Order: sequence, then C-alpha cells, then structure tokens
Amino acid sequence: QVQLVESGGGLVQAGGSLRLSCAASGRTFSNYAMGWFRQAPGKERDFVAAIRWSTSNTEYADSVKGRFTISRDNAENTVNLQMNSLRPEDTAVYYCAARGPYIGSVRLSLLPYNYWGQGTQVTVSS
Repeated sequence: QVQLVESGGGLVQAGGSLRLSCAASGRTFSNYAMGWFRQAPGKERDFVAAIRWSTSNTEYADSVKGRFTISRDNAENTVNLQMNSLRPEDTAVYYCAARGPYIGSVRLSLLPYNYWGQGTQVTVSS
C-alpha cells in the first residue's frame, strides 16, 4: 500500500520561501514518477512539478519555473519541493502524487497519477 504524507506547508509573506516534503512508503519507488500538484479555492487542481525517480528528470509548470525546485532523497525516501520567491497566487493546497510503475516517455505532467497524499496548505500573504 503506497502512502504519501506531505509536510512543510504554512503561512509566508510574499517573496519568502517554503520547503515541502513528501514522505513515500509502501513500495520501492525507483521506477516511479513523483509529482506535486496544487489546488486553489474554487479552481481545478494544477500540475506544479514532477521528477522521475530513477533518472531525476524533472518537469515544471511555466508559472513556477525558476522559482521552484523538485528533488528526491533516496536515503529518506522523500520528494521535496523548494519554493522560493513565493507569490500570493501560489496560495493553494499542495498535493504529492505518485505514478508507478512509469516506463516510457510520456511527459511527467501528463501522467495519470494513481496515488495521492492528503495535501498541505500553503498561504502566501501580500
């Protein structure tokens, strides 16, 4: 049973930084893709960033390129999202997701992720 648990959300002023972590358990994730999505009130859930565990290939939404960095830690079995230069429009519930096994060349943002965490709130004040 795959379990994803997010942490690190909170309240921060515009221009500040937060680091989200997703603790993954229940499987060996070496052939998985891991992603971060977000959902603001009244809006659909949107892709933010993703990483292919085996190769560390990454993909980002245009809105976060240059500000957010996704990484994975093999030793801790975590996927992290470093968020810098935060803006009020980044306010949302952030979800960790996993897709596995992932063997192929489909863009990480287009994968049908089949495991989801419960989400962590990120609020950026102006």
